[in-house]
Amino acid sequence: MNRVLSFSKHCNRAIHHRCETQLQTAGPVASLIKSRSVIRFRGPDTVKFLQGLLTNDIRKFGEPIGDKTANLPTPNVPATSVPPIYAALLTPQGRFLYDFFLYKPPTSDTKLNRTGTGPASEPNEPFELFADVDASVLDELLTTFTKYRLRSKVEIDNVAGEFSCWQRYGSGPPESSSDVEEPEAASVGWGAGEDGAAMSSSRGGNLGWQWFRDPRLACLGFRGIFPSNIIPPLIEADKETDEQNYLMWRIEKGVAEGSTEITKGEAMPLEYNLVGLNAISFDKGCYVGQELIARTHHRGVIRKRIVPLRFQDNDGNEVVNKVIPGSEVINTASGKKAGLVTTALGCRGLGLLRLEEALKGSAALSIKGQEGVKVVATKPDWWPSDWVQDLQQHTAFA
Repeated sequence: MNRVLSFSKHCNRAIHHRCETQLQTAGPVASLIKSRSVIRFRGPDTVKFLQGLLTNDIRKFGEPIGDKTANLPTPNVPATSVPPIYAALLTPQGRFLYDFFLYKPPTSDTKLNRTGTGPASEPNEPFELFADVDASVLDELLTTFTKYRLRSKVEIDNVAGEFSCWQRYGSGPPESSSDVEEPEAASVGWGAGEDGAAMSSSRGGNLGWQWFRDPRLACLGFRGIFPSNIIPPLIEADKETDEQNYLMWRIEKGVAEGSTEITKGEAMPLEYNLVGLNAISFDKGCYVGQELIARTHHRGVIRKRIVPLRFQDNDGNEVVNKVIPGSEVINTASGKKAGLVTTALGCRGLGLLRLEEALKGSAALSIKGQEGVKVVATKPDWWPSDWVQDLQQHTAFA
């Protein structure tokens, strides 16, 4: 499929299918993530219910903020916000099913009332969590949760018509942004609660939502869910861009997302780097599929992992739209299968490769049946060093 990367109609620049994309220099851009939907968990058993199912520790959503709360120069954003959590739901056999970005929404006492004269007050406000999920599996995901709910006091609703998912990314803000380096982004970023730009402030209602540092990796930028009838703060009119640019940004970082890229019912979470993406807690106790995850993790060596790929011809020129997901990657020098392409976009992709083959023979990797299409695998900068220490340490990715 020929999918062209371009800014929205308001922008006079385009990002093309190039292995070194203009996203690296375009400055911060934002995309409405139409491939994701929003569901809501509501009720007193919400945290307990999710804690027994998902791979990450959900209990911090139930902890009171208490003394951490502070006064703000802008009154319609939480003084101290709980950052979002990335997590997954697995099969009982430990295979991947669905991924989630979980958010605790702003409570009424952090927003102004309708007159703007004081804090809002809803004494019987129910406990809620929102989840950003893969839209392509929304119906079956809701059915799965309903199956697990039993007598738990939790309601699970599709609110995709009311809320949308957004990502803010690109060459800025810096990955190590601070209040000094990027005051606006940092003030609405990971774990922060102050909207320094005062753009989320409004008289009550459903506003007060904010950007958070992406809970997977700082280099992915900022993520958030916002009411569908507003444009999130800090998005310049000419910097809203197509979701395919966000896909390219993720591919270059070696990050898969959703139940299509992370094969539902088949993928091993550790091979898709979910530990490095902060999706798995090894201290929380039992959850569905936990036994296999713990055993694999403590065994120590993961021999296959998702890695970023570049597709080139014999002269090193990029090859565009010649590779599809499911293509087999082989080491032409050894004749061995190295792995599979899981995602492809232009001259870039993601592949689940045997690291030993990729490490020792990346110069000889090609697409099976398309020997003229060479595959270059790269090790993402964010990878922990111990992921490759037990493999052949004297080799390196191209």
